[in-house]
Amino acid sequence: MEWIERLNQSMNYIEEHLSDEIDYEQLGRIACCSAYHFQRMFTYMAGITLSEYIRRRKMSLAAVDLQSGDAKVVDIAEKYGYRSPTAFNRAFQGVHGIAPSSVRSEGVSVKSYPPIIFKITIKGAAEMNYRIETKEAFRIIGISAPLHREIQSNFNIVPKMWQDAAINGTIQKLAGMMDTPLKGLLGVSACNDEEEWKYFIAVSSTKEGGEFEEYIVPASTWAVFSGTGTNQSIQELEQRIVTEWLPTSGYEYANAPDIEVYLNPDPQNAQYEVWIPVTKKQA
Repeated sequence: MEWIERLNQSMNYIEEHLSDEIDYEQLGRIACCSAYHFQRMFTYMAGITLSEYIRRRKMSLAAVDLQSGDAKVVDIAEKYGYRSPTAFNRAFQGVHGIAPSSVRSEGVSVKSYPPIIFKITIKGAAEMNYRIETKEAFRIIGISAPLHREIQSNFNIVPKMWQDAAINGTIQKLAGMMDTPLKGLLGVSACNDEEEWKYFIAVSSTKEGGEFEEYIVPASTWAVFSGTGTNQSIQELEQRIVTEWLPTSGYEYANAPDIEVYLNPDPQNAQYEVWIPVTKKQA
C-alpha cells in the first residue's frame, strides 16, 4: 500500500506543477527510485509514457482554459511551458485533433484526460521464476550510446544499436571476450541520477578492452527473473515484474543499472534473464 501511495503522491506533484517545470528527478525521489526507474515503472503501469501523460494533462487543461475565457492562445501556450506557439499548436492538435483557435467555436469536440490514480489490482495467475542475488562490483566491456532523460526518446536507439552490432561484427567480437562466470551478452541501462545516462551492449570480462568501452557495474542486490521467447516476451516479463512482483515483494528499486542477460541471443528463440536492482523496503 505504501508503494501505491508514493505513486499517487508523485501524480499529485505532477498536477501541482502542470504550469511549472516538472522535475523527473523529484518524481523519482517521491517514489523512492531514480528518474529512469520511475519512468519505466510509470509506462508499464499506465500504458503510456510519462511525457505523453503530462502532455495530455496539459492539453486537457489548456482546452478548458481556452473554452472558459478570453485568454490569447499565446498566453495559454506560455502558461503550460510552450515558448513557441508552433510547438503548442502541434501538441494541442496531437491531443485534440483541432487547432487551439478552433476550441471556442460552438459544437467543437475536445478530449479530456483525467489525472491517473493508481490502485492495487489482483494479478499473478501465471508463475514467475526469480532469485535474489547479491554481487560485488564487476567490469564489463562493450559499446555504449547516450540515452535521453525522457525514455520515450530512446525507443529507437537501443534496437538500432543491437541491429548495427549484429551486422558489423561487434556481437561476435564481444562474445569471444567473455571470461567470467556471468555468461551471455548484456544489455545494461546505466541510468542513475548523478551521471550521464548510457546503454551498453557488453560482456563481463577481465580482458583488455581495446576498442571497447569499460564500465564498472556497482555492487548491488538484484532480483533475477528468467524467461524464454522473443524480444517482445522480454518486454512482457519486465512489465509483469513492475506491475505484479514489485508492489508486494518487500523490495524497491535500488540505484544501480538494469541488466538484460541474453544467454541465447536468437531473437526468435531467446533465453534471457532480467536483472532488476533492488533493496529491502525500510520498515
